[in-house]
Amino acid sequence: MGEFTLELNEDQKQVRDWLHGFAADVMRPAAAEWDEREETPWPIIQEAAKLGIYSLDFYAQQFFDPTGLGIPMVMEELFWGDAGIALSIVGTGLAAVGVLANGTEEQIGTWVPQMYGDANDVKVAAFCSSEPDAGSDVASMRTRAVYDEAKDEWILNGTKTWATNGGIANVHVVVAVVDPGLGSKGHASFIVPPHTPGLSQGQKFQKHGIRASHTAEVVLEDVRVPGSCLLGGKDKLDERLARAREKAKSGERVKNAAMATFEASRPAVGAMAVGTARAAYEVALDYAKTRVQFGRPIIENQGVAFQLADMATQIDAARLLVWRASWMATAGKPFTAAEGSMSKLYASEVAKKVTAQAIQILGGNGYTREYPVERMHRDAAIYTIFEGTSEIQRMVISRALAK
Repeated sequence: MGEFTLELNEDQKQVRDWLHGFAADVMRPAAAEWDEREETPWPIIQEAAKLGIYSLDFYAQQFFDPTGLGIPMVMEELFWGDAGIALSIVGTGLAAVGVLANGTEEQIGTWVPQMYGDANDVKVAAFCSSEPDAGSDVASMRTRAVYDEAKDEWILNGTKTWATNGGIANVHVVVAVVDPGLGSKGHASFIVPPHTPGLSQGQKFQKHGIRASHTAEVVLEDVRVPGSCLLGGKDKLDERLARAREKAKSGERVKNAAMATFEASRPAVGAMAVGTARAAYEVALDYAKTRVQFGRPIIENQGVAFQLADMATQIDAARLLVWRASWMATAGKPFTAAEGSMSKLYASEVAKKVTAQAIQILGGNGYTREYPVERMHRDAAIYTIFEGTSEIQRMVISRALAK
């Protein structure tokens, strides 16, 4: 066994410093403008692509980091820069992971490059799972995919919602019901190629936070995709459905693949929350050291100093939970106590709390758009909601404990 360490190695430190520079020099100066515009920051995504930050190669390299700390480190630095712009940069990764996890080698080679485009012509991709009546309750999904054997095509109908890059994506990955009798076990994922007739953008949402990231409905009306667009292929799907039917007959519980994927990705969301929390804490700390009231810096008041002490402690604790879960996932250690959900739950709650405390420490200034903590607080609200609400995380954790 090698020596256990929590210290980043030299390669990781170099990547972290490089990303930190991009976040500080490119993302931060543009953050307020794109938040105000509520538009996808294409010039910044393009800049990220030119530097190699927006590319499959870069994320694959971090994903296969043997320590498991590559992805959380990337997420923390980018979301320290700005959550809305960062989500525009990393949002495509959700769709890419969907293909990497379920697709054949040929599907991965064909579709993932088309999700990113190139430095001169950047593209984005969208992962479409949630529906108006099926967010956390994936078993209630209504989008249907019906197989047309004569033409070897799948016909998709339904409405997806809260899709990051929905409607503006070059490639959409859509989760649909293929066997309604099996509930969430009867789902499959499909690639919808660029310019496929019948796919359109529905409502674009105007959001409380993360406004530089495009979130919209995706409407599917008799969308026909070739059989080759079923992720994993038909033989694999037929085998999986047959197994699920057998288990359903015997009353055995079938593990939901989508929920297992979310459980594995939750530490990455926790790392995003840590980045936003750290950003707000740093602004508050700097302000407390320089803001003079009654003849001395406000950090000399115990009420302010103790708040900052708690903020720093909670951010460190959140990061350690995220790192542990990320390390466990990479080392193939099962989340027996729902450690992935623990990291996401704690980090997201810390982000909400710390950003609110930062506003309080800045007082009236914190409540204005002149200072970034107001935006950070709005951005932080999403972490307790997406990829499973805090209530869902508590349910997952408590069920793991009950076992």
